[in-house]
Amino acid sequence: DNPNHSHGVKYSFDKVVWDASEIIGADSVGVALHYLSKDTEEGYPGNLKVKVTYVLNNDNELKIQYEAQTDKPTILNLTHHSYFNLASYKENILNHELTIFADNFTPTDPSWIPTGEISPVAGTDFDFTQPHKVGERINNLANGYNVNFVLNKKSNNELSKAAEVYDSESGRFMEVYTTEPGLQLYTADYL
Repeated sequence: DNPNHSHGVKYSFDKVVWDASEIIGADSVGVALHYLSKDTEEGYPGNLKVKVTYVLNNDNELKIQYEAQTDKPTILNLTHHSYFNLASYKENILNHELTIFADNFTPTDPSWIPTGEISPVAGTDFDFTQPHKVGERINNLANGYNVNFVLNKKSNNELSKAAEVYDSESGRFMEVYTTEPGLQLYTADYL
């Protein structure tokens, strides 16, 4: 992403081999992934121990938890790039009804870097405070959706609902909860 560094240099964490351990609970299964990014790997200071845990339970909840420790000050912003299609890829996601619990978003410059502004979603193509189909306004945008929403949070680190998605054809419904202050909606430049 020249001139920016948003996904790592050559071997971002999605291109390295992680150690894995199985998680088996009374009502859940999962995997814990561990990786040690050694001091100066990809130009970053510090030995960074990263752990990502994925757990699926009997309530159809997928829980993802990140942990990291370093021995020097460094830059880190862990995320995952899950793409969800509640229609089982029989259709695209444009008819999915989406609600995002955010009254504001962070505008970006042409290279997708936030400008520092926080702008209201009201009256824009980014207003999902009420359910809207993903494809309803997507053609108004040059590359589809690639925007960070500032979630309506009562307090920092609070686990709260960030979004709901519903596909009327399959009847599938998904809720997204997070402790983070923002949610990125990315439609993979789909138009």
